[in-house]
Amino acid sequence: MCHQSVSLIARYLEAHDIATVVMGCARDIVEFANPPRFFWSDFPLGHSAGKPHDPASQDATLRGALALFDSAGPGDSTAVSPQRWASSDSWKQDFMDVSHLSADDIAKLRAAHERVREAKAGGASS
Repeated sequence: MCHQSVSLIARYLEAHDIATVVMGCARDIVEFANPPRFFWSDFPLGHSAGKPHDPASQDATLRGALALFDSAGPGDSTAVSPQRWASSDSWKQDFMDVSHLSADDIAKLRAAHERVREAKAGGASS
């Protein structure tokens, strides 16, 4: 589900007295949708819950998000995760840069991505 949809759902739930926290990586998009509480991680898109295969990162992300229930009211609160994706920010320049990939490499990555999407769609409907 996209960041904006989650933020809009959070606003709806808050209007019906259900407290929410949105965890996300796309700060500009999430803040544009104005969720009541937002825990931002400066990670690549898709990693809102922490680093993959890193339970300590995932635990820290969840604890940071849950702490917003105690520390922030329901009005436009953004907390920034202290975690870093890497020791430098060079990943930001490389993250979506496909200029170094061949057309064959891109096709292989696209096919792998589609297999994951199909597997998720199959699991969601069963």
